[in-house]
Amino acid sequence: MLGFPKRGLVVGVAVVLAGLVAGCGGGSSPATTGGVAGTKKQQSAMPSEKFSTAKVSGLGTVVVDGSGRTVYILTSSSQKNVPCTDSNGCTKVWPDLPLPSGMSAAKAGTGLQASLLKTMKLSDGETYPTYNGWLMYEYTGDSGPAQSNGEGIKSFGGVWYALNPSGNPVKSSSGGSGSGYGYP
Repeated sequence: MLGFPKRGLVVGVAVVLAGLVAGCGGGSSPATTGGVAGTKKQQSAMPSEKFSTAKVSGLGTVVVDGSGRTVYILTSSSQKNVPCTDSNGCTKVWPDLPLPSGMSAAKAGTGLQASLLKTMKLSDGETYPTYNGWLMYEYTGDSGPAQSNGEGIKSFGGVWYALNPSGNPVKSSSGGSGSGYGYP
């Protein structure tokens, strides 16, 4: 009988230690904020909640999303907002920026003209922010803020450009080291 309590104690200590280690681990759950136990909130806002401007080397001041990443538009001589969809594979390279559920408008931050920041509801049922009528996208080739690797890439039926604060394409010869893959 003396062996049972020791074994129970060892198992109990192991369970407690495992719980402590799991509680301190670097899991993928969002951090808790606000000081309320059990309330979890994402550390940063969705990229499509707020747009502003930032200086990007080689481009000057351009529109960026809530993560500080350069946003791009798909231009074509024949139409504004060339379709970039999940079905044609475009959004795998150029992720779209739908508004979070429950939001009806994005917020204009520093440097943007609020009157140019609108929304457009597409056939997928989601609402997307637009700037000067352009749907906005990120580029998977940009790994973080202040990058412009998507500038000038020809793919998916048009050419991709960043936007200036006036809502016009930034046509710079110094951006766009991309390959243009994905061109239909």
